[in-house]
Amino acid sequence: MSFKVIIENHVAVVAFDRAEKANSLHEPAWGEMRDIFGELHENPEVRAIVLTGEGKTFCAGIDLETLMGLQRFNAESCEGRKREKLRKFIFYLQDCITAIEKCRKPVLAAVHGACVGGGVDIIAACDMRYCTDDAYFSIKEIDLGLVADIGTLQRLPKMLQPGMVAEMAYTGRKVGGREAVKIGLCNRSFADKETLLTEVKKIAATIAEKTPLGIRGTKEMLLYARDHSVADALNYMTAWNASMLLSEDLIEAFSAAAEKRKANFKG
Repeated sequence: MSFKVIIENHVAVVAFDRAEKANSLHEPAWGEMRDIFGELHENPEVRAIVLTGEGKTFCAGIDLETLMGLQRFNAESCEGRKREKLRKFIFYLQDCITAIEKCRKPVLAAVHGACVGGGVDIIAACDMRYCTDDAYFSIKEIDLGLVADIGTLQRLPKMLQPGMVAEMAYTGRKVGGREAVKIGLCNRSFADKETLLTEVKKIAATIAEKTPLGIRGTKEMLLYARDHSVADALNYMTAWNASMLLSEDLIEAFSAAAEKRKANFKG
């Protein structure tokens, strides 16, 4: 297993667990990550997710063995079929990361140490990002003769000032934790990993106390609004509310407020 998963008080902590490999992901780990987020998507006990890494590094992205393994596609004599198989593999990696975005529970990335290459692709698919002051982020693909191809160049321009994304992508330079906050890549930075995890878990716990139906709907609306016009997003919002507004969560939230107690929601 390449990950650790601990679920407590409706919060799942998912940790990359290949510290000896700087939490780089070999081929089986990508599928494992996709399956984990697919399972958490369906798990009614989970209402928020914290993504972190064991050891000194958050995630060094795709491991070199997997990259070198792409040479296996050269065994196909037909150029068309060779390219088709390679494209299918890239789609697979993209899908493994998109599983984080499709997960209906908010995902909070807690980054310490290095977040490089595929690690940036992964955090770009998360809902929120937090880091340590000494963390750094690098779109490293350019230094390997590659174009970042599994999400960074598609998601970051929707989050950051385009010129900053271009600078990171063209130079591969390291963006430190405090700068990451300044440019909007991360919400907040903390002095060390222990403080980072403590504070991010608190945020996740706060989310887990809210209406699960409302949180799931909010994530769906935010993602829809990102990719559509204001008019389309407003129209979709009416459809969602017409379907979901008259829920037990609404009644429980009002009752809890009137009775000055914590709300007790279903999953």
